[in-house]
Amino acid sequence: MSQFKYLELEQLLRKDIKANHFLPSGKLPSVREMCQNLGFSKATVLHALHRLEAEGLIFSKPKSGYFVKTASQNDRLPPKRINPPAAPRDVTVPAILKDIMMRSAAFDILPTAATSHDARHLVTLNRHLSKALRSRATQKALYYNDSSGDMRLKDAIVSHYRHRGLNQDPSQVCITGGCQHALFISLMATCSPGDTVAVESPAFYGVLQIMEQLKLKIIEVATDPAEGLSIEDLAEKITEWPIKACILSPNYATPTGAFMPEKARRELINLAVDNDFCIIEDDIYGDLSFPPFTAEPLKKLDTEGNVILCSSFSKSLSRDLRIGWVFGGKWHDRIAQLKLVTQLSSSESTQQGVATFLEEGHYRRYLAQQVSTLKQQQRELMSLLSTHWSDQIRYTQAQGGISMWVELDESINTQHSYNKVLEHGVIMTPGSLFSASGQYKNFLRLSYIHPLTEKRQAAVKKLFSVLLGQA
Repeated sequence: MSQFKYLELEQLLRKDIKANHFLPSGKLPSVREMCQNLGFSKATVLHALHRLEAEGLIFSKPKSGYFVKTASQNDRLPPKRINPPAAPRDVTVPAILKDIMMRSAAFDILPTAATSHDARHLVTLNRHLSKALRSRATQKALYYNDSSGDMRLKDAIVSHYRHRGLNQDPSQVCITGGCQHALFISLMATCSPGDTVAVESPAFYGVLQIMEQLKLKIIEVATDPAEGLSIEDLAEKITEWPIKACILSPNYATPTGAFMPEKARRELINLAVDNDFCIIEDDIYGDLSFPPFTAEPLKKLDTEGNVILCSSFSKSLSRDLRIGWVFGGKWHDRIAQLKLVTQLSSSESTQQGVATFLEEGHYRRYLAQQVSTLKQQQRELMSLLSTHWSDQIRYTQAQGGISMWVELDESINTQHSYNKVLEHGVIMTPGSLFSASGQYKNFLRLSYIHPLTEKRQAAVKKLFSVLLGQA
């Protein structure tokens, strides 16, 4: 018997599916039926179904349940796992990233396209921010508040995390100027120039930028496009090259959308304890789980303060807030000191406005709507890709987050094609930006954070017609 109940159920369902015990496209038993008939908890059933859906064996229909995919639906292959070089190296981020950021195109291939987002939550948020600004006493306007952040906001963030199974002491939270700032001071707190840091490969290019600035060496760890960082590869590499920290996104990492299984999470924490290194968890996509699943932070399994959790509202609510946070574990005091040095303090009125927005439940109500929207936009993008290029590309299907990792033929170099694609008014994010060792030349990242309007559909078609030599 497996130690983890969801793996038992997953294996049972997979066996029945492959033995054709369910009709093609037939409905699986409901979650309630599986709980009652098989004796599993609801959370266990949902976790197993989530993993089978990520594997591509089943799919969900809103308000209808889960269904087995037909052979034709199941023939799509995921992107290949790439094994990065074994030795540590210096980090140099390609200059092309600056051009992408200047065009506001990090997660949009057509940033000039009109977007019809429902902005009611922003109206409500702005009302809370304005009220907090008006209520700020004039005599306090020339004084800095507590550098580590407003306690009311800390309480609200900690309260929000309880819905995801994590309990923290608000006094051990540090408010930052966004998730990138949180990652920056966390690496500063745990590492010195010349130290080696393990990073999942492909990695978030923002982390690579920070490491380049801090003069840290990187050791890239092989990553499965569906299940994230390979513990086996990490364990093998650190026997020869000791590391000071490992930085990763266990929940819906960019660019792959990978979700790390619980078994691997526990093994990673044990590895960190045994080898005395810090784990820095980038949880910026943790709130963006597609229903009915909820993603628990890796830090929930941390009992000794070896995990630093970093996050912000920039991907889930608004990038304009510039409010992030760090649960610093045993490095909290050092991180708080670095916050003071690098930012001095955060806007008190912004913090208080966000705090009341959270306290009154607006953020959770908005998230419930947003994740359903993201899931629908992901399906629309997948449908477009499978309709036109099903035999020419591979791509991931995440169960949350905002990213899709796309693999093309090995003869295609997406970075070399950047300017050619740009000539058609389309901006892509080449795969080489997610590696310090020149990997992923035939990959790119797509996002479904924006509605797939007619203009964006045309942009996607133009993108692949250029890359595949059909323009």
